[in-house]
Amino acid sequence: MIEVQQLTKDYGFFRAVDNISFAVQPGEAVGFLGPNGAGKTTTIRVLTGYHPATSGVVRVHGHDVLADSLLVRAALGYLPENVPIYPDLRVEEYLRFRAALKGVPRREIRSRVAETMDLAGVVEVRRKLVGQLSRGYRQRVGLADALISRPPLLVLDEPTSGLDPNQRRRVREFVRDLKGRHTILFSSHILSDVEEICDRIVLIHHGKLRAEGRLEDLARDLGVAELRMRVAVPESDVGELLAGLPILGQPATSVAGANLVQIRCAIAPDDAQNEDDLLGECYRRVRTRGLELRELSLHKPSLEELFWQLTADTERVAESGEGLPGDAA
Repeated sequence: MIEVQQLTKDYGFFRAVDNISFAVQPGEAVGFLGPNGAGKTTTIRVLTGYHPATSGVVRVHGHDVLADSLLVRAALGYLPENVPIYPDLRVEEYLRFRAALKGVPRREIRSRVAETMDLAGVVEVRRKLVGQLSRGYRQRVGLADALISRPPLLVLDEPTSGLDPNQRRRVREFVRDLKGRHTILFSSHILSDVEEICDRIVLIHHGKLRAEGRLEDLARDLGVAELRMRVAVPESDVGELLAGLPILGQPATSVAGANLVQIRCAIAPDDAQNEDDLLGECYRRVRTRGLELRELSLHKPSLEELFWQLTADTERVAESGEGLPGDAA
């Protein structure tokens, strides 16, 4: 559905996107992530046909974004971070206008608009001026606009940004319900939304591809799962207790109360997948030695923790003032 091959985008002497390649398969929901200034918005503008690439190839639905730009635009629905909707039109009028602009057959416009307003949950505000809507409703009108031509691909840039928790939940549920019927590229700084909606993530940093894959696969490959134990054992005996377990490096220990030691250690990637076997072996060792066990768990990283690990130098770059104005996303 989306093929990006060796995409590079320069603005003068500034390289915003540097030789990245990734793909989104039909029916997938893929999170597109990166710190501010990473090049996400630039990449989205290239694949939606708003900006030309400096080099590389981008195809959407089998069509080259430059050679077949009209076919590409017909195949996708795009929701930019700041929805460019007309404040002086009523919601229903605006969607009829957009449907006609996108080539929906004239005889189908009325029914298509009604269907899309119902899907996006904006029927109750259909006669209101767009400029009088809350930000949450404007986002939903923008989503209705993206859907009006029934495109196979949706590109959503920060669809829940600036919404209150209730508005965010409604938009998130709406997007989640679209999975399977549409291929979705979902760019957001709200990582919990990405975790809930997306099957895979693509993460770019300083314009380069940093990671691509399923969250659990990235966690495994990075080896950041952590075994945590709180047990009544002398610190000098911790090494013997853990001997032969698939840990990486030296365990970290600290006193956690009278006669208790808190143990934390990284687990080898493949073994973190066998959680029950690993925890079962730890429990057996503790019980065999007659030790008091207060905690035994395997902590797997959240997307936020993975994001931090993969972009650990972000603060330094942000403080230096690097980045392209207009690509803050």
